[in-house]
Amino acid sequence: MATLKDIAKLAEVSPTTVSRVLNQDETMVVSQEIKMKIFKIAHELKYVSPRMRHLQEKEKMVIGVADWNIVRPDRLNVQLASLSCIADSLSPKIKIEFVRMDREVPGRYDGIIAFGCFTEEEMEYLCLQSIAIIFINSNDQDYKYDSIVMDFDRGIRESLEYLVNKRQYRSVGYIGGLYEKGEVRIGYRRLNCVIETFAQYGCLDEKNVFIGELSKENGYLLAKKAMSSGHLPEALILGSDEIAEGAIEAFQEQGLRSPKDLAIVIYEDIKTLESKWENFTRVQMFPDIVWETAIKLLLEQIQKQRTDSMKIFLPGKLKLGESA
Repeated sequence: MATLKDIAKLAEVSPTTVSRVLNQDETMVVSQEIKMKIFKIAHELKYVSPRMRHLQEKEKMVIGVADWNIVRPDRLNVQLASLSCIADSLSPKIKIEFVRMDREVPGRYDGIIAFGCFTEEEMEYLCLQSIAIIFINSNDQDYKYDSIVMDFDRGIRESLEYLVNKRQYRSVGYIGGLYEKGEVRIGYRRLNCVIETFAQYGCLDEKNVFIGELSKENGYLLAKKAMSSGHLPEALILGSDEIAEGAIEAFQEQGLRSPKDLAIVIYEDIKTLESKWENFTRVQMFPDIVWETAIKLLLEQIQKQRTDSMKIFLPGKLKLGESA
């Protein structure tokens, strides 16, 4: 088990300095370079603070959720409101609070669940806020951290296998949204996956791919554009919960019924909306098992002091409903 002295020796500073840096003592005057060195060594040694080793009943653990690379910063993350039930079942004696992290405002967290790909600067930003981190669908390749990899391709493949081969729809299209602000780019990875998989199944027709801003309002406008184009496909994959909310509203206004007039598959994301169409066919990319696995891995790092990093692969899942 790593100690403050072990970290201090490798960082060539005093144990007191290590303790104050790891506890994010704002009165501590030390360079950013030294801080980063201490945190990197602590991560490599899988250091767990005494407080976290001996959490008792009714004590609180704060887990930060870094989702700014997959959820627009101005959108609520509805999923966080339902995580307490999952956490209670996994760790009933400890209250776990989930906090959505701000990319611009650092905080103090006992653990972090980080979604998406991060720049080197963002990685350092996360590492300075917690020792225990798990990355989900990230670009971390050095195996210092636990990670969960979601198979985006499988969910799309299953959708096309079902729509094209089983239901034998002759044309399939896609309505999706993109968001870009500074270094944050949302939706591009999903769009590339969709285009590549459509091409593999021989059903890629650029006239049936409608892309715009990632929002409910734009989903509505893109659906209107698809209907007025003169070549509305027989089946559509809607690229996110927000896009689906707007698009389905537009289709229903025109009296289109699913699946009789138009088959629909919703490509879900991190559950930023309470869906009005739970009975629709959908690709579930971040179901509860992802959160359960992430929380378990963090608890193993923090409470059981597991030192080996783990990488777990989970598939996207096609859940059949009445819309396709």
